[in-house]
Amino acid sequence: MKHPAWTRRDFIRVGTGATAAGVAANFTLLQPKPLWASPNPVAPSDTVRFASIGTGVRGCELLQASLHVPGVQCVAACDLYDSRHIAAQESVKNPSLPTTRKYQEILDRKDVDAVIIAVPDHWHRKIFEDACAAGKDVYCEKPMSHKVEDGFAMIAAAQKYNRIAQIGSQRVSSIVYAQAKELLQSGKLGDVYSIEAYWDRNSPSGAWVYPIPPDASSETIDWNTFLGDAPKRAFSKERFFRWRCFTDYGEGLAGDLFVHLISGIHFITGGDKTNDIVASRAQSTGGLYHFKDGRDFPDLIETLYDYPNFRVYLRCNLNNDQGEFIGFYGTEGTAIIRGASLTFTPQDTRPQPEGYSIYGWPAKLRDQYLAEFEKQNPLSNVTINEATKVFGVPQGYSDLVDHQAHFFSAVRTRNKVVENEEFGNHAAIGCHLANYSYFNNKPAMWDAANKRITG
Repeated sequence: MKHPAWTRRDFIRVGTGATAAGVAANFTLLQPKPLWASPNPVAPSDTVRFASIGTGVRGCELLQASLHVPGVQCVAACDLYDSRHIAAQESVKNPSLPTTRKYQEILDRKDVDAVIIAVPDHWHRKIFEDACAAGKDVYCEKPMSHKVEDGFAMIAAAQKYNRIAQIGSQRVSSIVYAQAKELLQSGKLGDVYSIEAYWDRNSPSGAWVYPIPPDASSETIDWNTFLGDAPKRAFSKERFFRWRCFTDYGEGLAGDLFVHLISGIHFITGGDKTNDIVASRAQSTGGLYHFKDGRDFPDLIETLYDYPNFRVYLRCNLNNDQGEFIGFYGTEGTAIIRGASLTFTPQDTRPQPEGYSIYGWPAKLRDQYLAEFEKQNPLSNVTINEATKVFGVPQGYSDLVDHQAHFFSAVRTRNKVVENEEFGNHAAIGCHLANYSYFNNKPAMWDAANKRITG
């Protein structure tokens, strides 16, 4: 999903508003790292040949993004719905791209170095394990797993076969998130004990009520393969195209949107470098209020997470559009990410005399206190906090392209990516905790020793 880019005109407009409000602000247009944006050609011998397993809306987005990454070539595509074969060919501008319904045919090809897995969540583990065993590197869409045990099995497969694995929460590769991480690590936020994040939408599409193509039928869709290890059911177009609504195949709002927020928080706080990455406790509430169309998942969910050093509040609401937001509230400053912009506002921590309770004192004692305070805290020795700073991205910037560039670069160099199989599993567990708490109406506790959720 692309964010609207910030332009210099936007900066001037916002800056004018900030000045009018009496707040000084500095604006920085972030630039992609040279390696990610490098236009240098890649030698044919270093070209990474990949195939996409799953070419629905997300699969096609990934295929289109790959066209902007130098030195990669899509050589095949797979999907269970025949018309998506054409969509894949159109996405890579290659009408002769080989396509199939059977993903094993992709894995059997000797000219495939890596695969993209963009299929419903309940198929992630099986295809991921088979791809690793076939010697393919894997870019797997988020959430990494459908069940807790799946994630640990996928970690084992990637490490057993020494494969590069990257999970598809592209914000981890965003230059905006990198800047937020730098801010936090610099100490300018002070101690951060509270983090708030939400991703709200207000449309049928945002609630996965996707239109069903007119040619969709049991003849054009391999329904039995789609079901996989899910309960057997009669053919359902709604379940095939709107699978995120159902627990048999997806993880609902937690797996679609919480996972991005959790991944971003883990990356920015540096939790990806510690063993305390999974929240110890999660408590969810919410309900199904508007989209009562037979789905299993709520259209509003709110979850409180307990981490060792901070607390996180997450919300996804499909009944009011507030967009994408993450706020880090520190003792020295506040960092707010809204879409593709980052705003840092320092807290005013200069010493201030008590201005409330002393007005219950006699005037003599009050004046004595104020005089002593001024003596001990002369204004000439006080450092004025720095101005508010706003960071934005240049026109046309795509964190999805950056994320893919990281993956394909790692395929060449064999260096692990940031959002590897362990990182992806940690984020997915956060999704499972939220859903466990919601459906069981009680707190979800993470039992790290036994790698399971209790409550």
